[in-house]
Amino acid sequence: MVIKILSKNLKGYSTKRLIEAAQARNHEVGVINPFNCDLIIEKKNPDIFFDGEKIEKVDAVIPRIGVSDSFYGTAVVRQFELMGVFTTAGSLALARSADRLWSLQQLSSKNMGLPKTAISNDSDQFFDIINFVDEAPLIIKLLERRKGLGVVLAETNKAATSVIEAFRGLNARIIVQKYIEEARGSDVRAFVVDGKVVGAIMRQAKKGEFRSNRYLGSTAKMIQLTEKEELAAIKAAKIFGLGICGVYMLRSFEGPLILKVTSSPGLEHIEAVTKKDFAKIIIQYVEKNFNRTE
Repeated sequence: MVIKILSKNLKGYSTKRLIEAAQARNHEVGVINPFNCDLIIEKKNPDIFFDGEKIEKVDAVIPRIGVSDSFYGTAVVRQFELMGVFTTAGSLALARSADRLWSLQQLSSKNMGLPKTAISNDSDQFFDIINFVDEAPLIIKLLERRKGLGVVLAETNKAATSVIEAFRGLNARIIVQKYIEEARGSDVRAFVVDGKVVGAIMRQAKKGEFRSNRYLGSTAKMIQLTEKEELAAIKAAKIFGLGICGVYMLRSFEGPLILKVTSSPGLEHIEAVTKKDFAKIIIQYVEKNFNRTE
């Protein structure tokens, strides 16, 4: 097979591991930066040029596209779809997972557990949504995801008001969520491939920190999901239409609460913790499914 990885980070761990796994299984593999692609849109003749050369004879693509890059990245994936190329994440699924509001609304409509969340488009109403969510403590987030940055824990309603005022001054779009105290600064990350959970870890925030993001110094350990957590992760992947995804959850007294679903889950942390070859699992998924486009 000829496999192309869509990534602007050619030296990133996940990209390198996917290259190694594909080569180990005797596939021809290369990396394409989607932002160096030109899309030719013509009746019955969609084409893609990368660095001035026409892309041809590709069997499958593996998108590694971040949320902030989703607009053009999704367009490139859509072009490959028009050319009849199998992709591990479809353009519609990519667009959905990049839209935080759509994500929360769809998960809510499917009766999935979520932290109670509120947002308003009217800046004058932002203070009212504090009461809509509940009493403090509250989590206040920038709508755009930034690897744990732009996430604030407000211990009191007064503190929440101050944070909202600061974000309003930056014309930032925010959401307010109920803080799940019983999670104790930890979250669960499930890796789903082809409708099955193939691995999971729990991340724990460092002392004095409530965010469990790896870039902020959290620790992690491999865990076995509960039956409810496993079913929630699988259902979330199905709702988004993603064959490969990461599902982030909190453990609460009410059961698993989903924080987000990502279409390009990183491999470095989960492979290091579980000692499992997730890159190989992804390539095997490609081998099993790419003929479906024919």
